Amino acid sequence: MAAEKRDCAVIGDNFMRPEMFARAIAARCGDALALRSMTLPWPDEPMEHGYAKPGMDGLKEYQGDPDEIAAFVGDAEILVTHLAPVSAQMLERMTHLRLIAVSRGGPVNIDMEAARLRQIRVVNTPGRNASAVAEFTIGAILAQTRLIGAGHDSLRRRDWRGDLYRADLTGRELSEMTVGIIGYGQIGTRVVRLLKPFGCRILVHDPYVGLAAADLADGVAPASLETLLAESDVVTLHPRVTAETTGMMNAARLAVMKPGAYLVNTARGPLLDYAALEDALRRGHLAGAALDTFGIEPVPADWGLLDLPNVTLTPHIAGASVKTVTIAAEAAAEELRRFLAGEPPLNPC
Repeated sequence: MAAEKRDCAVIGDNFMRPEMFARAIAARCGDALALRSMTLPWPDEPMEHGYAKPGMDGLKEYQGDPDEIAAFVGDAEILVTHLAPVSAQMLERMTHLRLIAVSRGGPVNIDMEAARLRQIRVVNTPGRNASAVAEFTIGAILAQTRLIGAGHDSLRRRDWRGDLYRADLTGRELSEMTVGIIGYGQIGTRVVRLLKPFGCRILVHDPYVGLAAADLADGVAPASLETLLAESDVVTLHPRVTAETTGMMNAARLAVMKPGAYLVNTARGPLLDYAALEDALRRGHLAGAALDTFGIEPVPADWGLLDLPNVTLTPHIAGASVKTVTIAAEAAAEELRRFLAGEPPLNPC
C-alpha cells in the first residue's frame, strides 16, 4: 500500500511562480508530497510592512491577507512561499506546520520567534539573486559613467544630444577609474569578479570579511571606509541592512566622497539617506547616482530625485532574473527533500 502523501502548501506570485516550485519539488521529492498552490499578485501589486496592519508587527516585505493565507495553509505540514506572511497569530491557526521554506535571502515575512517557540523549522535561500544583482550593478555603473541613461532620456524627448560627445561632458572608461565596493558578501565578491576585466582599480571595505587570496593576488585592495569614499570614482553598496549599516551613507559620508564621483545602490534603501544624496547631487558634489532600491517603495510621485537628470532609476529589479527563480525554487526543493529524509537543513534561519 502506497504511503500517504504529506500535505504541502505552495504560495507563489508572479515572479516566484508556483509551477516553478512544483517542478523543482517533484524533481527532488518525487510524489511524496501532496501539493496545492496559491498565487499572490506581486509584483503587479506592492508589498506591505507589519507596522501597517494590527497583529503583523515586525514583519516586512510581505503580501497576502493573513486570514486568507492561514485558511489556505490549513493543516499543511509544509509551507513553501516567497512573500506570504506568517505571524504569531496566524501560527495559532496553522497548528500542523513543521517546515517553512522561504525563497528569499532573509525570512523577513516570518515571525521567527513565534516559529522557534513552536519548533517549526524555517529555511531560506541566501544568495539566490547574487549573480543577477552583480550583473545589474555593472550595468548601473556603466549607465551612469558612460551617459547611457542621459542619452536615452534625451532621445526619448526627441532631443539629439550630440554634445554628449564633447570632451568636457562625455563619460570616462572604467579602466581609468577606481571603484569602491562596500560589502564583500555573495554579491560584492561577484561584483569584484565582474569588474576585473575592465581594468579598474578596485577597493573593498568589509570589516567582517577578509579578501580572498585570488582577489588580493589580482590587486584588489582592502580599505577603510573613509579611504574608499575619498579615493573612489564609483562607490557601490552591497552590505546587509543592520543597525550598524542603516543610514550609513548619510550627509557626512557623502561629503567624504570624491568630488565628481558616482554612487550606486542595488542593495537596500535603508542604507542611504536619500535627502542627503539629493542635496549632494543638486550641489554638484556628486556627478550622478544609479538607484534600484529606495527608502519608500513605490517612491512618492513628488520625490525630488525623480527629476534629476544625472540619476538612473529602476524599480527594485536588480535581482529579477529567470535564473534567480530557478535557483530559489531548486534550493527550497532541496530543503524539502532533506526535511522528508530526516537530514539537517542547509540554510536554517
